Amino acid sequence: MNERMSEPSLLAALPARRRSLLLRVHFWAALIASPFILVATLTGLVYIFTPQVEARLYAHLDRVTPAGAMLPLDRSVAAARMAAPGNLELRSVAPAFGPGDAVRVSFEPARAHAAGAHHHAAPAPQGATPLTVFVNPYDARVLGAQAPGERFSEWARTLHSRLLQGEGWRWMIELAASWLFVMLLTGLVLWWPGRGQPILPRRGKKGRAAWRQWHAFGGVALGILSLVMVATGITWSRYAGEQVRALRDAAGQASPQAPRHLHSAPPAGAAGAVLLGWQQAWMRARELAPPIAMQLTPPQGAHGVWRATGIDRTRPTLRFDLMLDAYTGQTLYRSGWEQQTAFGKATALGIPFHRGEFGIWNQVVLFLFGAGVLFSLASGWVMFFKRRGSSRAGRAPLLPPLLPGAWRAASPLALAGTAALCLLMPLLALSGGVLLAVEWVASMDTRRSAA
Repeated sequence: MNERMSEPSLLAALPARRRSLLLRVHFWAALIASPFILVATLTGLVYIFTPQVEARLYAHLDRVTPAGAMLPLDRSVAAARMAAPGNLELRSVAPAFGPGDAVRVSFEPARAHAAGAHHHAAPAPQGATPLTVFVNPYDARVLGAQAPGERFSEWARTLHSRLLQGEGWRWMIELAASWLFVMLLTGLVLWWPGRGQPILPRRGKKGRAAWRQWHAFGGVALGILSLVMVATGITWSRYAGEQVRALRDAAGQASPQAPRHLHSAPPAGAAGAVLLGWQQAWMRARELAPPIAMQLTPPQGAHGVWRATGIDRTRPTLRFDLMLDAYTGQTLYRSGWEQQTAFGKATALGIPFHRGEFGIWNQVVLFLFGAGVLFSLASGWVMFFKRRGSSRAGRAPLLPPLLPGAWRAASPLALAGTAALCLLMPLLALSGGVLLAVEWVASMDTRRSAA
């Protein structure tokens, strides 16, 4: 005899329907993200050991043996100019910060300015590539030259972000990060203690139950770190990154920018005024800047300005941006950590952490995190195959079963959160739409079979 469910029964069924929906979404998120997360984790583990690899590969370029006093910076720059091809123009110089550092002089393809084009640059010559020349600051001897793209760090970064492919492949990592975010949130809700559910794994569990509790515990234990890694990765992604930057700008959290059209002018009455040399500009910047490795960019033309910026990402609180008059060294613009927005400070800390640039402790944390992610992925798939093989009536369905009315049981908070994530992450919205279409077709087939 069919009886209508009582009101208490309906209320009791709501958590079960929501849980079945969470399991379904969690499974889809894992199914979509797992291959990409596996690749991102393995390539990320390669990337975090970049400092050690480059220290062995490029010691002959990056490091020198101290020998007395350093020569004026102009001598090193002149030596680099002589060594660089004629179709390249000097872009910037990183002076030696420590006694064992080489001077790095960066060149880029020369760009001709078309007449009457208001200083818009014409395309660079074909075949010309950027180049960095390394110079010993003690004797101005050229140690060698290298294209930036030849560095191991650039290779590892490109491998991690787009699998050594063009920009068009960045969507894969962004898609993985988007669904990893969903996987983390749904996993956290599924784990959340309640109704006697323990926080820590219990002894004595065997089989799929043991895998499930360690999978849940490991995922939650890595949860905060995973959110940090995903959030920092999203900030420089292509589509979601654009949304994040738009929100940042709308909230007034963009990093301070030097005013445009800053220019230098020769001192009044000083005929034939001479621009500051490299050594003079460097000494002046060192007086005004924090004690950190910097990069100097020379003036472009008679009215250009000297620019100095910090290049050591391992010390974000000392970051700075400085612009100087090309003739007098007068400060035209200056910003530092104090002028950074909250968003700027968060990314200045989060991105170097994501890259493992804060030293060996950072690398160890990221290595353990990567190992934890690999365990989480492996345990999730072990649970999947054990569930499929444990059904007494043959193989269990591919997807976790949905209780009737599960899709309609989603809470308003969950719906609002889903809408916010889809607005923030366009690839999540697009792939989520495809997923809903697949679910709708599957539900239609189920109804026809039942009829």
